Amino acid sequence: MIYLDYQATTPVAPEVAAAMRPWTEEKFANPHSPSMWGREAAAAIEVARDHVAASLPDGGKFAFTSGATEALNWALKGIFERSERRKLVTVATEHAAVLDSAEWLEGRGVEVVRIGVGPDGLVDPLAAEMAVDDRTALVAVMLVNNEIGVIQPVAELARLAHAKGALMLCDAVQGFGRMALPEGPDLIAISGHKIHGPKGIGGLWMRDGAEPAPLLHGGGQEQGLRSGTLSTALCVGLGEATRLSQERRDADAEHIAKLHELALTTLGEGWAINGSATQRYPGNLNLRRDGLDGARLISDLRNIAFSLGSACASGSGRPSHVLRALGLSDREARSSIRLGFGRYTGEEELALACRRISGAARAQNRLP
Repeated sequence: MIYLDYQATTPVAPEVAAAMRPWTEEKFANPHSPSMWGREAAAAIEVARDHVAASLPDGGKFAFTSGATEALNWALKGIFERSERRKLVTVATEHAAVLDSAEWLEGRGVEVVRIGVGPDGLVDPLAAEMAVDDRTALVAVMLVNNEIGVIQPVAELARLAHAKGALMLCDAVQGFGRMALPEGPDLIAISGHKIHGPKGIGGLWMRDGAEPAPLLHGGGQEQGLRSGTLSTALCVGLGEATRLSQERRDADAEHIAKLHELALTTLGEGWAINGSATQRYPGNLNLRRDGLDGARLISDLRNIAFSLGSACASGSGRPSHVLRALGLSDREARSSIRLGFGRYTGEEELALACRRISGAARAQNRLP
């Protein structure tokens, strides 16, 4: 199996697995217990929190969650619970965790403006400036799009939000640990399994004074803001994955840039990049080819793991809302595939996979 689905999830780093193992075996105590074993677990969680916080802005706090979906739901719903303003501005290409939460808020009287994007997948700052006004409580924009990899002008959009007294939420899941985070957001959602950490863990960074109302109620274990017993192993895994991502960020970036060029060269002619070719994360290649049946291509190449788009929407049968927002037809969207690669992708295996993908795609064109 050649794995090219890094946007869906990344392989767990060996160092992360090793760091987690003691906390799933002999060190299993509840970190909220006052016992010696509980205090040891709690201390390990705080070390992990420090590792994560070192990659986030100063002047705020970080709370662990079950993942980015919970973090985004918490930020969106919790801000509107505390704000008298009743308007949300977001982008048509956001992750379902944002768009579905926005729809839920609409049903409770919140006005939602979904800004469109250009053919390059990028937000027009002028359109955003027109949408954000003094009724806006929150502007929610992702840093790196999970389907097409384009990088949005988050810092500029945060300035627009702040000029109108609104807060800025950034879904940084696909950028955290891979690039420097932009200045400006008041809330930042991250996920462990996108940076070679475990699934089931993520978090929300909140600037001081921008904390949303709790989404989960109970014991208030996480700083009085989020209830539920924390998993020491998962928290330690996210902390170690974050530490490694900072230690290896330059080397990872250099490796991924080489893979990006190798993939495009090996695939050859006939492919078009969906979204901006320059303002993007190079480890995400969303490509289309005239006449291609992307679903059939995946079926024909079962020993290569790649996707049609978001893993969260796979199996729905609907064309990607992100590709449609770029102005692509349903046919063009279904002629698109997403290749994702990263730290543990080898050059030889990527080249082999791209040759096989290109060959299978050309074979489709020869079919009657």
